Amino acid sequence: MAEYSFPEGFVWGTATSAQQIEGGRHDGGRGESIWDRFATVPGKIEDGSNPAVACDHFHRWRRDIELMQWLGVGAYRFSTGWARIMPDGHTVNPRGLDFYDELVDGLLAAGIEPFLTLNHWDMPQALQEEGGWSRRETARAFVRYAAHVSERLGDRVRHWCTHNEPWCIATLGYEDGHHAPGDEDPAIGLRAAHHLLLSHGWAASEIRGNAREAQVGIVHIHCPAWPASDSDADHDAARWFDGFFNRWYFDPLFKGAYPADAVEDRIRRGHLPGGELPFVRSGDMEAIAAPMDYLGLNYYSRAVMKADADGKPVSVPAAPKEELTEMGWEVFPQGLTDSLRRVHDDYGPPCIYITENGAAFADPAVANGRIADDQRISYVREHLKAARAAVAAGVPLRGYFVWTLMDNFEWGYGFTKRFGLYQVDPETLERTAKDSAYWYRDTIANNAVSDGD
Repeated sequence: MAEYSFPEGFVWGTATSAQQIEGGRHDGGRGESIWDRFATVPGKIEDGSNPAVACDHFHRWRRDIELMQWLGVGAYRFSTGWARIMPDGHTVNPRGLDFYDELVDGLLAAGIEPFLTLNHWDMPQALQEEGGWSRRETARAFVRYAAHVSERLGDRVRHWCTHNEPWCIATLGYEDGHHAPGDEDPAIGLRAAHHLLLSHGWAASEIRGNAREAQVGIVHIHCPAWPASDSDADHDAARWFDGFFNRWYFDPLFKGAYPADAVEDRIRRGHLPGGELPFVRSGDMEAIAAPMDYLGLNYYSRAVMKADADGKPVSVPAAPKEELTEMGWEVFPQGLTDSLRRVHDDYGPPCIYITENGAAFADPAVANGRIADDQRISYVREHLKAARAAVAAGVPLRGYFVWTLMDNFEWGYGFTKRFGLYQVDPETLERTAKDSAYWYRDTIANNAVSDGD
């Protein structure tokens, strides 16, 4: 049986986000977030649920650290709730900072390195009512938020991430309305994307000023695009998707410019009135492209693209239903190797962490005290092998964070999609380890993964 070992010092972790697990909606002075408001809109959340309680991590965080200790993870990627720390987007709530102060101390006491993300999609509703990410002033508000958090926690937190998946915030939240705040305007989405990237560059220097040992990065999702056929039209559809999804966010950070072909695509679609980037000001691109210490890369699947009858690029199913996750995403480990190698070759970040990778499946019921989630084990195992292949090819991959620690509020899907290593009982909120948790524990202990283990 082949064994795939990882380099000495490889970081094994798990990841969560504040909005998805914390709950405590009205506790500790927390304000309303855009997702709290979005969940009140009929039809926006699949099961009609809301994140007011979620996994109640706000009250159960000590127990959750014990779950991480049992797994043996060396690191925990979590996010701070912007609405908990600055309820109105401008004024600091000391009790909100107190919560994360205790959490960080608890992690360090347990031997777990904190990887802190400042923005995992949960902006204060008050800031959204001022225009949200469509306004340049929100980038400045984010810098102030980053300053307050790094002033408080910078003496203990070494790894900082500004934003999680700006593509999702800008496109799903401002362009097509599937996520909070629910806007549907491509021109606004493009402005939001720019302000997110700009705030990253501005905030990075602020964080470094408050935390001497800070390693500062950003997390992007990467989805490799494959043409559905060898036709020129399908290849162009894949090129379009790559520019729209990947390069629009990677190029500014590493090359200091938006990709010219993707800009032309947006102009042709009428998303850039006047045929230019009106939101870009002098000095913006230099600020965005400031050196970073690491890149966080999230990977779940690939996109297979074709040109429809009118020549427009569309995504097509790439696998039969039985080869898809509950999210409808193809299980395609090779795409992780491809993404890591492509990002390394094209952009050369100093080091990379896989900051999210995992799968939602319809987990079986508890039987003899076990939750036999074999599909999740297979998914993670094969993707770890794909990650190891990238390491062998010279990619400076330093760690892997499985998504996610426990079943939680999965955004627009509510509680219908389950990614967790731990099941969370919807009534008692009791956590139960799935077989994948036992498997991941053994993998971490061995610093290696084997075929079919």
